[in-house]
Amino acid sequence: MPEGHSVHRITRQFQRNFVGHRVTVSSPQGRFVIGAAQLSGHTVTDARAVGKQMFLEFDHWLWLRIHLGMYGAWDFSGEIQMDATMASANGRMGQTNQHGTDLPTFDAAGENSIFSIGAPRRTRVRMSEQEKEIDLADAFPPEPVGQVRVRLLSDTVCADLRGPTACEVLDPSQVEAVIAKLGPDPELDNTPEAEQRFVSVVRKKPTPIGRLLMDQTVVSGIGNVYRAEMLFRAGLNPHAPGKSLSDETVRDLWSDWAHLLHIGVATGQMMTMDGLDGEPYRLAMKNRADRHWVYKREGLPCRVCGTHIVLEEMAARKLYWCPRCQA
Repeated sequence: MPEGHSVHRITRQFQRNFVGHRVTVSSPQGRFVIGAAQLSGHTVTDARAVGKQMFLEFDHWLWLRIHLGMYGAWDFSGEIQMDATMASANGRMGQTNQHGTDLPTFDAAGENSIFSIGAPRRTRVRMSEQEKEIDLADAFPPEPVGQVRVRLLSDTVCADLRGPTACEVLDPSQVEAVIAKLGPDPELDNTPEAEQRFVSVVRKKPTPIGRLLMDQTVVSGIGNVYRAEMLFRAGLNPHAPGKSLSDETVRDLWSDWAHLLHIGVATGQMMTMDGLDGEPYRLAMKNRADRHWVYKREGLPCRVCGTHIVLEEMAARKLYWCPRCQA
């Protein structure tokens, strides 16, 4: 399932490419025809992410709410603003991208840097017979491929949504009600008040911390990968009740989530090993096995103590942890 960093990155693409533009909204699949008719012809005025959910505002005060769930993803085409991660995924955003990013060579201006999204560009296709480049503008917008629930189309950019868990039109009060049920998101609000809200909830709960971190009403955006890695980085047993943890420990969890989430938004990868540079960093960006402490490493020796990493189920998801380092 896409975690919080992916949704924030998608939202940034909408902020760069759609906010301020009038769009045509359609439902090629046919499952969002009524909602599309409510939004089509209006201008996108805002794009927000809260945890794993995205909200697009239109100029008549209606919002499009998207929750990607397990299978949802956006495909962008046209004059889209690219970075290395998006390019490696062929314009697809929303999945965890655990296949990795093959970092390009940076130029003097940092163009194509993993940390910056460059100027808009169109992909070009070379026809081998004529040895001639064809600008994809000639074929814009592309024909829908597969089960496209929603298509947003401006003069220059097309965004196709497939496989979301939730896709609905809401009014402002309904948006407020949805957001009010979500826990704090440090990429959106990293204030002392947001931190205290997280700490207060965790410290009152007898629920294991491994479950609390996955509860979107407690904290927004954390999924299976970040849960396992954060608990290892903190040296916490996943079964420890939230109320058994000290204030300092819970505040450190919040700070680490803010740190890892910011890296994820910047790079497009769930990079949970600090201090990597040069070739080790390039390998970690490219290969999941080189960037995580415990995730997907069941049966392998812990990178710190050598104890075999354990796999169990918690909150209906696979949990990876080291029984010794997290004792």
